[in-house]
Amino acid sequence: GHDEREQTLNQMLVEMDGFGENEGVIVMAATNRPDILDPALLRPGRFDRQITVNYPDVKGREEILKVHARKKPLAPDVELRAIAGATVGFTGADLENLLNEAALLAARRKLKAITMREIEEATMKVVVGTEKKSHKISERDKKITAYHEAGHAVSSYYLEHKDPVTHISIVPRGMAGGFTMYQPEKDEMHLMKSRMLDDIVGLLGGRVAEKIIFDDISTGASNDIERATDIARKMVTKYGMSEKLGPIAFGKENDEVFLGRDYSHTRNYSENVASAIDTEVEEIILNAYKRTEQILREHIDKLHIVAKELVKREKITGEEFETLMQGGTLPEVEEHSDKEEKLKKIIDEANEEEKSDESEASAQNNEGEAPLSEEKAENTVENASEQDGNES
Repeated sequence: GHDEREQTLNQMLVEMDGFGENEGVIVMAATNRPDILDPALLRPGRFDRQITVNYPDVKGREEILKVHARKKPLAPDVELRAIAGATVGFTGADLENLLNEAALLAARRKLKAITMREIEEATMKVVVGTEKKSHKISERDKKITAYHEAGHAVSSYYLEHKDPVTHISIVPRGMAGGFTMYQPEKDEMHLMKSRMLDDIVGLLGGRVAEKIIFDDISTGASNDIERATDIARKMVTKYGMSEKLGPIAFGKENDEVFLGRDYSHTRNYSENVASAIDTEVEEIILNAYKRTEQILREHIDKLHIVAKELVKREKITGEEFETLMQGGTLPEVEEHSDKEEKLKKIIDEANEEEKSDESEASAQNNEGEAPLSEEKAENTVENASEQDGNES
């Protein structure tokens, strides 16, 4: 039964406006499911003032970044406004985590300040997950992943309503074998039907590329297909975007969702309508698949170029991708040994300079920031969290 829930609710109501004196007491509460609250809680004199807190916009994200960057040394190339523009959809906690991860990366590299390089790497870690550098993948798997990610990027490039590509990688991160990252150009309040259809086309790019190149398909597109199907189903059942069924919402979220129970939908339509919904969703997906296939077959040369560069480099930036799509070429990839030698030379030169003039180095340290240590970075993270807690 619901005895425990009813008792809890009744006790809350008694505490808020029972017979006891509670002058000067303001009761505040937060929830991300206001639709399941009992109406008795929302009557005048109880929780009658409701404030909706949405995800922060670009100005809000910049202000949040300023708060979390107060005790972190930032290099001159770090622009908080640029970071705010590149983190559409991030919550305050995401932005705090981003700067904390960037501080730890800078500490491990013994840098005096956080640079944009650490910010970009931390962003990818927050969005996609930790890079699995030790994970060895075969040449065959590398090629499949390269064409899969190239399929996403190339198909999206020719869509009117898709955001520009910022990073493509075939290095495994988190649960993903590779990823293609986009940067929204602005915060959008409304999603248009044309944009949602283009999103489905972009999501199917990986699966279609595999089919075209290898005449076979892999399990790598499972999440893409799940997301594409979810968009198509919401278009039909939630947003009333169906051509055949019209502007009707089908299904209703359960009004009694509690901890320990699954989210479910109450069906308010017949089996015939359910079948029509499935048919409409299937039609949206199949039409998007045909569009994706047409784009990739028309631009098969670009698909090959991007995939080959991914196999060679493992990562491509948005600028490099744009160069390839415009018919340009990228500089040759440095061998790992050359990179190591260059890095060793830079470190040796820095150490030699420090030894040659200790007093000068000491003076510079007094004027500027000392190199971050991991311990200092972690303490900075803790202090910032404590300060935020005190302010709130």
